[in-house]
Amino acid sequence: MAGLKEDPILGIDGITIKEELEIGKPEIDRSREDHPVLETGGAEIKGESLIDNRSVIDKVREEESCGQGERDMVPPISNSIHRSGSRPQLDLSKAAIEGTFEERDPTILLPNQSDDISHLALDIGGSLIKLVYFSRHQDRPTNDKRKKTGKERFGISNGNRRSYPILGGRLHFVKFETSKINECLDFISSKQLHCGGMDSHSWHSETSPNGNAVIKATGGGAYKFADLFKERLGVSLDKEDEMDCLVAGANFLLKAIRHEAFTHMEGQKEFVQIDQNDLFPYLLVNIGSGVSMIKVDGDGKFERVSGTNVGGGTYWGLGRLLTKCKSFDELLELSQRGDNRTIDMLVGDIYGGMDYNKIGLSASTIASSFGKTISEKKELADYRPEDISLSLLRMISYNIGQISYLNALRFGLKRIFFGGFFIRGHAYTMDTISFAVHFWSKGEAQAMFLRHEGFLGALGAFMSYEKHGLDDLMVHQLVERFPMGAPYTGGKIHGPPLGDLNEKISWMEKFVQKGTEITAPVPMDPPGTTGLGGFEVPSSKGGTLRSDASALNVGVLHLVPTLEVFPQLADPKMYEPNTIDLSDHNELEYWFTVLSEHLSDLVDKAVASEGGTDDAKRRGDAFARAFSAHLARLMEEPAAYGKLGLANLLELREECLREFQFVDAYRSIKQRENEASLAVLPDLLAELDSMTEETRLLTLIEGVLAANIFDWGSRACVELYHKGTIIEIYRMSRNKMQRPWRVDDFDVFKERMLGSGDKKPRPHKRALLFVDNSGADVVLGMLPLARELLQRGTEVVLVANSLPALNDVTAMELPDIVAEAAKHCDILRRAAEAGGLLVDAMINTSDGSKENSSSVSLMVVENGCGSPCIDLRQVSSELAAAAKDADLIILEGMGRALHTNFNARFKCEALKLAMVKNQRLAEKLIKGNIYDCVCRYEPAS
Repeated sequence: MAGLKEDPILGIDGITIKEELEIGKPEIDRSREDHPVLETGGAEIKGESLIDNRSVIDKVREEESCGQGERDMVPPISNSIHRSGSRPQLDLSKAAIEGTFEERDPTILLPNQSDDISHLALDIGGSLIKLVYFSRHQDRPTNDKRKKTGKERFGISNGNRRSYPILGGRLHFVKFETSKINECLDFISSKQLHCGGMDSHSWHSETSPNGNAVIKATGGGAYKFADLFKERLGVSLDKEDEMDCLVAGANFLLKAIRHEAFTHMEGQKEFVQIDQNDLFPYLLVNIGSGVSMIKVDGDGKFERVSGTNVGGGTYWGLGRLLTKCKSFDELLELSQRGDNRTIDMLVGDIYGGMDYNKIGLSASTIASSFGKTISEKKELADYRPEDISLSLLRMISYNIGQISYLNALRFGLKRIFFGGFFIRGHAYTMDTISFAVHFWSKGEAQAMFLRHEGFLGALGAFMSYEKHGLDDLMVHQLVERFPMGAPYTGGKIHGPPLGDLNEKISWMEKFVQKGTEITAPVPMDPPGTTGLGGFEVPSSKGGTLRSDASALNVGVLHLVPTLEVFPQLADPKMYEPNTIDLSDHNELEYWFTVLSEHLSDLVDKAVASEGGTDDAKRRGDAFARAFSAHLARLMEEPAAYGKLGLANLLELREECLREFQFVDAYRSIKQRENEASLAVLPDLLAELDSMTEETRLLTLIEGVLAANIFDWGSRACVELYHKGTIIEIYRMSRNKMQRPWRVDDFDVFKERMLGSGDKKPRPHKRALLFVDNSGADVVLGMLPLARELLQRGTEVVLVANSLPALNDVTAMELPDIVAEAAKHCDILRRAAEAGGLLVDAMINTSDGSKENSSSVSLMVVENGCGSPCIDLRQVSSELAAAAKDADLIILEGMGRALHTNFNARFKCEALKLAMVKNQRLAEKLIKGNIYDCVCRYEPAS
């Protein structure tokens, strides 16, 4: 095998994709009026238990009236209740109880409840309309008895009891030009956002929106366009204070989004992690037409401490007079090609090209903006508009930066956040402000910017709804994703909002024909762009500036209340999942090449998984184009989507597949490999049982490492598939297992498991086994290891993906694999029965034989991800609950043990097992070669 051609691997997928579950929508079956049946996603609850709809309505009203917060999430029946404007009321039509009546506090579903399902808020400025709206997830959970058993075992409650629910869904950010407000109104109308949203079950109703329907809005346009909204949509605008909204939006972003804040110096963007507990106080500088400086001391605690009338309006106004530019963006675009030395008087102009070292001024420092024009006998027409624009931009940016720092100094604030229309993600603007703050503070203060800065007001207006559901969200419950194309941005700049997948594919096809980049980034210029304090003349790529560039850095925020931080992390604040640093451009280029080379094979598998239909081929082409455009975007600006790690990059690919409705590209391959592996499992187990304890443990670890070769993400491994059956490959891989491995802590692990001499160690109480690939990997590798732990009295929890990614096994598939394996092994059968995996067997043995009751459990939990990598800051509540009593963690596979978590430290013991199937990774991480093995054992921290 060593002689085989090495090929880059892809066996991972970075950021954990959070499973988006929406509660199923039960319906009452009216065909049997005598005994109505409540349909609850597979289970039926007979009418005798339900009594009638009235009992459900009474229960809902009873829960709503008990204002102490001991209430579950309620979804609605057919008596629509009158809704007052700003306080959404419950719509109880078709309310029904979900689950069984044995549950103490069953969830009540309100399928027609629209106010809590979708909110919409606007910030209507003079130039742009910023729109934030919330939509519920559309996925429906399955009625999984195994999952319910696991939740009961781990003590997971039926949800947080609170006065209103935290809703799982998506927060969308959209921008329109104010001059094209009718496009904004069309967008709201097409998605029925003013009626509760297209996913609220009532959007298609022919009845007009309630006359008292209200949309929260801020900005001057909330007054100017109030009548237009009433006329076109039949809604009233509830005006919120602009400053209140600004601060509320900033506080939410800084507390809830992990990579929201960043610094920008000399063209380099660096993300800053903000500690929620150390956020306040800070200075918020909002640069619109004028500038407001706000000292923020906490939620709802702020005061405007200063400001200046020299702001964005000054730049645009003077720029228009001096350059004849017709738009703010045109003026910014001009500045990129400017040279301010022809207009500004520099220190070097005064001192004969020399620095003024005595007071620390370099020759290139601006002594006087526009000062050089005094002594030159030139008219306005003799100066280049580009130079005027850049000089003007720097004059205003530097002054804002200086005044901001002086106010921060006045109140002892080290943190200054800048936002507002003037910045708009423009690199020169951020550089000049940053330099001014750094220069005047002598490096003690930092200028920071926000990725969602244009949406502060709209977010704040959204949060002014009484039941917005966002106030208790934590950073681990928000996942940002970047769908391709135009569905979340409106106006001619980005193309029309797309209604369905077919429109998106058609749009992609047109885009390819035109040969333009969908997501053309803002040209990012190299260092040397500020012209103050020793920097040279700006160099520009000369590309056109996207007029709404900052919107391209904003994705869709997925709110997943069921995500939690993995409780066994030794130090969650210091935890960094990614092992590979993609800030190194060479590293980034290498992995982009790997992903690009794997793309055609992935498309083939995806199309085949859908039967090779014409529709599947169209979607496959669209996926390939979309993902290639993402890669091109990130290659030009790696920080475009936030801090980029390999795990993030690989998850982006899986998300893109799902966006084009490829749910499980390797479905048939996984099934074939599972069947082949299960066929030889009995022989392997018999062989293991004939060995001594010590030999068996070594053989088991070798088996896990050898079976980990089955990875359809690795081109090197894909080649092996064409050279023999998976059993032949497995045997060949086993024969290569010669110690010492490249990282070899087996002897330490063996002593912990078996002890030394007469001293026998205590068995582990509960082991979490993070499984990787389907087929031989899980069947011939991890299941036998799990069986060994079970024999030693250790409870075992198999942790698998929530969603498919490459050929990784999922938590939905694993119970069936275990059930098949259990047919050949009493140990697995008894443990699976005890753990609730064999539901029929549980029922049949409910009389409780001694043998069964004394068996330790084998269970399966989902990890909350849909990727071969895992970010342990965001795992399912089910996994978090299972982890609390765990004293051994086994991470298997390149994605979970090498690409991510190789450097992670845990409170309990950890074993990291993987075969390295990529030459570059082997050299970089373990100074080894492809197919080298890692067996890394770490005692509890």
